[in-house]
Amino acid sequence: MFGAIARRLVTSGALLLAALLTVDAAENDDDLPDLADQIAQMASEVALELQQVCSPASPSDEAAFDRCRRSLFGDSALRRSLAPRLLWGRRNQDAGAALKDTNLTQFAPDVIAGLYLSLFMYSGEYSIEYVERERLYVMRLRAGFRNLLAPGNFPYPFWHDEAKWGVYQAANSVLLWVNPKTAKIVIGQFTERGNGSPVVSTQPIRPKFDGKWMWTDKEGRIQPRVTLFDGLFRQDNPYLQKLDVTYRTLALRMRDAQCDSCHVPNNPWKMRRLVLMHTPAHAAGEIARLMAAVREDRMPLDDSGIEQLLDPALKRALLESGGAFEESVKAAKEWEGAHRD
Repeated sequence: MFGAIARRLVTSGALLLAALLTVDAAENDDDLPDLADQIAQMASEVALELQQVCSPASPSDEAAFDRCRRSLFGDSALRRSLAPRLLWGRRNQDAGAALKDTNLTQFAPDVIAGLYLSLFMYSGEYSIEYVERERLYVMRLRAGFRNLLAPGNFPYPFWHDEAKWGVYQAANSVLLWVNPKTAKIVIGQFTERGNGSPVVSTQPIRPKFDGKWMWTDKEGRIQPRVTLFDGLFRQDNPYLQKLDVTYRTLALRMRDAQCDSCHVPNNPWKMRRLVLMHTPAHAAGEIARLMAAVREDRMPLDDSGIEQLLDPALKRALLESGGAFEESVKAAKEWEGAHRD
C-alpha cells in the first residue's frame, strides 16, 4: 500500500537464476546473507531522493525533467543502488506472468537512470516486499509519466507501439526488483495497474511515428537530444566532439554489419532480452558487450536466427570503430567524475 511505508521484508528465499537477472556469476553466491535490513534502508533512501529530485510537476516541464535526469545520472542514491546491468520494460499484461516470461530490454545503469527512470515523477510513497515466486524483493513507487515533453526528450519514439505508449502515459507505479543477496536493483518496470492514481493527471496524446528512431529537427539538431548526452555531460567536456565523431563512424560500421536489423526498439526478432545500439547513449552502455560479441563471432544473425561470420575486413573495421568509441566514452565519463561539483 502506498499511504504507509510498508516493509514486508522476509528473510528467507533463494536467488533468481543468473540467466534471468543478467548479473555476474560472482553476485550469485547462495552463501551470501539475505540483506533485508540493507534493502530496507536503500529503499527508503531511493524513495526520498526520487521525491526530492523528481517531484511531481507538469508533464511538460522540461526544466524539472532536466533537473531529475542530471541528478539521477550522476552520483545519486539510485545510481549507487543499480546493478552493473539491468532489465527494463512494462509489466506483463498477464498479471500472473513471471518475469522470465516478460520481454525486457537490457541497459547499463547510467542509461536507465538518465534516460528512462527520469521520465517519471515520484511522490515518495512506496512499499517493499519479498516475492517468493521471483525470489526478489520488489519496491513499488507511486509515480506519474512526463508524456507532454518534446519528442527529443524520449530516448526513442515510444509511440511507435501504441500499446506500450498507452501504458507509459497511464503509468501510476514504477517497480524496482532487488536482488536479496546484493541489495542491488536488477529489474525496473512501469505499470498502470498500481495502487492509486498517477501522481500528476495528464491528457493522453497520440503522436504519429514516421519510422525514424533518430531525426533532425527544424533547427538542424539531431534528435532525440537525450541520447546525445545533451545535459548529462557538461558542455565544456572536451570529449563531446570525439564522442560524436566516433559514434558516427561506429554507426556506419554497425549498419554495414547489419546490427540495425536486430538492436532497435521495435525488436524485430522478438527477443526476450533486447539490447539497443541505435543511439550514442544506448551504444555507450553496451559497447563492451558489442565488442565481445564481435570478437567471438556471435553476431550478426541470418534470416533463420543463426550466427554468421563477418567479413574479416568488416569485423576489423567494427572492432576499430567500436574501440575508438569505447575509449571516448570512458574518457568523457572520467573527465566528468574529476570535475564533479
